[in-house]
Amino acid sequence: MDPVAIVLTILALAVIAFMSNRVPMGIVALGVALALWATGVLTLGEALAGFGDPTVIFIATLFIVSEALDASGVTAWAGQQVISRGGKRRTPLLVVICLLVAVLTALISVNGAVAALIPVVVVVAIRVGIAPSQMLMPLAFSAHAGSMLALTGTPVNIIVSEAAADAGARPFNFFEFGLVGLPLVVGTIAMIALFGNRLLPNRAPSSLPADVSTHARVLRQQYALPEGTELVGTRKGITEVVVAPRSELIGLHLFPGMTTPSGDLVVLGLQRGGEDLIGPDEQLQAGDTLLLRGTWEHLEAHTAGPEVLVVDDPASLRRAVPLGAGAKRSIGVLAAMVLLLATGLVPPAVAGILAAGAIVLTGVLTPTQAYRSVSWTTVVLVGGMIPLSTAFISTGTADLIARGVLAVVGNSTPYLALLALCILTVVLGQLISNTATVLIMAPIATVLAADLQASVLPFMMALTVSGAASFLTPVATAANTMVMEPGGYRFTDYWKLGLPLLLWFLVVAVLWVPLIWQF
Repeated sequence: MDPVAIVLTILALAVIAFMSNRVPMGIVALGVALALWATGVLTLGEALAGFGDPTVIFIATLFIVSEALDASGVTAWAGQQVISRGGKRRTPLLVVICLLVAVLTALISVNGAVAALIPVVVVVAIRVGIAPSQMLMPLAFSAHAGSMLALTGTPVNIIVSEAAADAGARPFNFFEFGLVGLPLVVGTIAMIALFGNRLLPNRAPSSLPADVSTHARVLRQQYALPEGTELVGTRKGITEVVVAPRSELIGLHLFPGMTTPSGDLVVLGLQRGGEDLIGPDEQLQAGDTLLLRGTWEHLEAHTAGPEVLVVDDPASLRRAVPLGAGAKRSIGVLAAMVLLLATGLVPPAVAGILAAGAIVLTGVLTPTQAYRSVSWTTVVLVGGMIPLSTAFISTGTADLIARGVLAVVGNSTPYLALLALCILTVVLGQLISNTATVLIMAPIATVLAADLQASVLPFMMALTVSGAASFLTPVATAANTMVMEPGGYRFTDYWKLGLPLLLWFLVVAVLWVPLIWQF
């Protein structure tokens, strides 16, 4: 069988598998790499080379830095500071939220910024009397625009930067993406502010994230605690647990003010069936509720076992504490990483490794927390799909598709070829991961530029912009999916606001990008 036909068949099967949502994305990516080896298109070394690619390493380290900022309360602090200044009117509040998520995304990635701000935005929306559905989709879409402000905004930026260097040009600088990111953010926020009210549903969600800001007040009332008792702070916090069936705690006699058997936690309150458990001879039974206080580390450690069932996860509560333990160290590491990336003193992968190592060595995260913070689905997806890009080039598949595009649009002007590339990218990007989409389209962009004897830089930057225009479906990106339930959205809600934004991204990609990076 012809190698080109094999590659296109593997691509088609991968797209079908991605669209079905029945096969995990990581399995699909691994299947692509193995299929390329099994069919003889690539050697085993070439098929697995993606997992040793510096791009993959850099992406993995960014998840660790993002987790450090989130876990130490830096993200919560930024959210509270900026959103608290947005007032109670819809438009100013939306503008502030969109600007905040755009800036955060540039530093900690789309998914990290959206996940961190969803609870804050929901709480703010409810308090000012605005439906969360009016704010959560703008949150996700502004994050996509913000991903174009800096190199670290999304794995796609890293992929196209390396692809440009591999094509004989140069990698993009750290803030170079901001030349298109700024008009994208401004245009996105303007459309949301002007038309969002009419294009977004006004709908109550089926479920809402917990309002952690009122959590301490509710517990204080429920357990009749003195007003002066500090429940949540940077070093210590609280958690409510239920004694599990067959727990070793059953039969123990505890009372408020007493420490737990480990000596690390203090019992602030005990209840059975909603009533205080204060009898001198009362012993713990399965189903009894305990309110415990201690350091965040001890709370997480002593509530992770089978003895108790956790009502509110300490790790989640800790993230809501602005500028908690490790915040200054996290900010320092982030600043150092940005400086290294902006100056180009070391390769991006090295800067990422140094930052991730510093996060662990300074005690912001434990090694276990660092490993858990990495989105291994994304890492495997990128590592598994990179060989497909290699196969596109080595088998001539990219040449074939590029010639097909040029046969349709002609080679009189590179603008039409750029438009065709962007349209293919945005169509595919609504169906499968934008990361996978860009990995597929990057070699085609390289060949198009070469055939037109044009610089590859505008093609790569336009590819990045169109890859970020994943607005029409909730499955296009993880951020779109995250806001679906808390916003009460339906599948058909996305395209109404998403379509004008997509058209704006296309305009920037085809008309603005060549003005900055000339053909």
